[in-house]
Amino acid sequence: MHTEDITIDNITKVEGSAGLKVSIVDGKVSDLEFIVKDYRRFYTEAVKGKPIIAVPSFLSRICGTCSVAHLFAALEAIEKSQEIKNSEQTMLLRRLAYDGLMIRDHALHLYFFVLPDVLGIDSILDIPDDPNSKGHQLLHDSFAVKKVGSELSTAIVGAIIHAPFPTVGGFLKLPDQTKFPDLVHQLEETRPKVLKLVELFGIWEETLVRNSDYLCLAGGNGYDFLAGEIVNSNGRRVPEEEFHSFLKSVVIPYSQAEGYVFSDSHEDYLVGSLARINLNRQTLNPRTQTDTAKYLAKFPSNNVFHNNLAQAVEILQCIDDAIEILQSIKVVDEKPVKKPAKAGTGVGVIEAPRGILYHLAEVNGSGMITNYDVIVPTSQNQINIENDLKKYFGENLQKDREILRLEAQKIIRAYDPCMSCATNFLTIEWNEE
Repeated sequence: MHTEDITIDNITKVEGSAGLKVSIVDGKVSDLEFIVKDYRRFYTEAVKGKPIIAVPSFLSRICGTCSVAHLFAALEAIEKSQEIKNSEQTMLLRRLAYDGLMIRDHALHLYFFVLPDVLGIDSILDIPDDPNSKGHQLLHDSFAVKKVGSELSTAIVGAIIHAPFPTVGGFLKLPDQTKFPDLVHQLEETRPKVLKLVELFGIWEETLVRNSDYLCLAGGNGYDFLAGEIVNSNGRRVPEEEFHSFLKSVVIPYSQAEGYVFSDSHEDYLVGSLARINLNRQTLNPRTQTDTAKYLAKFPSNNVFHNNLAQAVEILQCIDDAIEILQSIKVVDEKPVKKPAKAGTGVGVIEAPRGILYHLAEVNGSGMITNYDVIVPTSQNQINIENDLKKYFGENLQKDREILRLEAQKIIRAYDPCMSCATNFLTIEWNEE
């Protein structure tokens, strides 16, 4: 019997580390473990006993890149627990801020983490300092795209991360509308750069096809990241408050993160941009649909690498959505909606950049949190990532080990998981007997 282990011990990431271990017996994959080693951080325990007004800002610290996502999910959960209905203006401003988050976050992933794969280099530091080179031009495009996303977020919610303006029931401070025309100008100037990005990933031929189920929000106001019902590939719709029972958590003994499957079928599923474009592309902004029609024709897709293309399309969607809102909204002075504290339970489900994000808040009659739960996208994708890796290794063991290592990185990177430095795999240890 010939056995062999392919092991990556530590993958440095923003929120901990991860690893990969592949066991091979007689030329076949006998086991594969995608190991999330992130230590528990106990945010959901820490908010127990805290007043609801303080919790959203606290929970926005869960993530440094998706801070606004956790902030808005927590706000929705708490507002529902208190039966607070926000004004149309509040929801439009939150939508604007969220457009900024998506532009900036997707740009970080595509330009800084995936672009080197497309160019066949190790990192952006290897892009030649030649203004005429494709890589050089795209890298400089990235600065403009990230900047406009940051400018939009800062103008609407006061900061790129840990935003100070949003609060339960509205905004503590409203944005300065005199800045909107300049934001529109910046967004319009950025569109051609994003169209180049869409083309880049539209013609990239990297492929890993596996039939997955897809899950996302649908039925909101157009292509909406903040509202709707949960829907899967078969058209099944699940109200937000039933989302937790729709899933079955799976204890993964070698990983610090739980995985999730559908509670009725025990099948894995995928969340994120690929799921959203697969199921919601018909609701994209008409301008976005027109300018990306050639590449939207690739969807629905079971190629996990098309998650990158889907993210590029979503950047353009958010630019076009923000332009429309900025040109039409008239910000009026209004105070946050306030109600006496009451006992209740609220669920907030939104689309974080990487997929469905779930927050549950249970509140007592004094307005204090008694229980809190969070389900993040990467934990939902963990089993799907692992099964994609099993498929890849099972079909490609004859390839050079270095190629296997690099391709495994690309597959994980395609999901844009919350260990955002998963692009930096350490050396694989190859142990043979």
